[in-house]
Amino acid sequence: MRIHVQNPPDDPLGPITPALWAEVAARCKEPPHDVTFADDRAGYAALIPQAEALVTDKDVLPTLLPLEAPRLKLVFVANAGLDNLAPFDWLPEGVMLLNNRGAHAAKAGEFGIMAVLMLANRVPEMVTHQRAGHWQKLWGSVLAGRRLTLVGLGGLGGAIAAHAAHFGMRITGVRASGAPHPACERVVAPETLDLVLPESEFLLLACPLTPRTRGLMDRRRLGLLPQGAGVVNIGRGPLMDQAALCDLLQSGHLGGAVLDVFEQEPVPPEDRIWRVPNLIVSPHTAADDPATYYARSLECLFADLRALRAGERPPTLFDIAAGY
Repeated sequence: MRIHVQNPPDDPLGPITPALWAEVAARCKEPPHDVTFADDRAGYAALIPQAEALVTDKDVLPTLLPLEAPRLKLVFVANAGLDNLAPFDWLPEGVMLLNNRGAHAAKAGEFGIMAVLMLANRVPEMVTHQRAGHWQKLWGSVLAGRRLTLVGLGGLGGAIAAHAAHFGMRITGVRASGAPHPACERVVAPETLDLVLPESEFLLLACPLTPRTRGLMDRRRLGLLPQGAGVVNIGRGPLMDQAALCDLLQSGHLGGAVLDVFEQEPVPPEDRIWRVPNLIVSPHTAADDPATYYARSLECLFADLRALRAGERPPTLFDIAAGY
């Protein structure tokens, strides 16, 4: 297969180099392909007409449109959340869209359980006191037996659930299918979310942003959380009413929050998010490990190509209708 890799011109996680491609291909026993690489528009324009597959990034792809590649069979985007590419009318008919879901699981799983541990030990509140130069003893609690509601049980949420189960937490998973998960005490559909929020000591959002999940945690639902609850968001900023979260932190109803994603990114300097108490800001880095990101992404791609050669459905085929 003739594959073109279009790298971002300046990417802290990359680029995908010929050496990295060869290393991962050898480890995955992927047969040889005719692979080209570029990071500028001129290189792309010269190489894409012959490409059968395009490998690129969700922020680069919009700059390449329209896709003038008559031989194109698939587009592999080295990201999991592709909400910025909707409504996908740019995708040529008959061309498959693949993402790299699963590549983030290990890093996001560790970040997610770290965030819950921080909330259990009142670290956001400690940081607020530290900024004010205020000495106040705060005691946390172990995780065993405490209730975590985890919205999204894909690669990110599933990895977090496994860590949380190791700590003995009582986990309620929320996902569209309602199908059981081995790490969860129970799994419910989103339609019953209101019933579990009042007993949720910790709420963690790890679901994709779709028309169904946009604004999922509005002011009313955030208000259903019990006094002192902690909130983590590593999904997408628009999943939650950010102003309502700030109000509930300011009033003391919520005990703390750890946010990796925001309604506007980068967060403007004047945004109140920087000054609201008991909040930890992570600049959208929870799921990315520069040492492994693109290697894991290529592993996903090669798994997809193996499936296609076997006449099977690619594991990371993006469901445009569902939005993930």
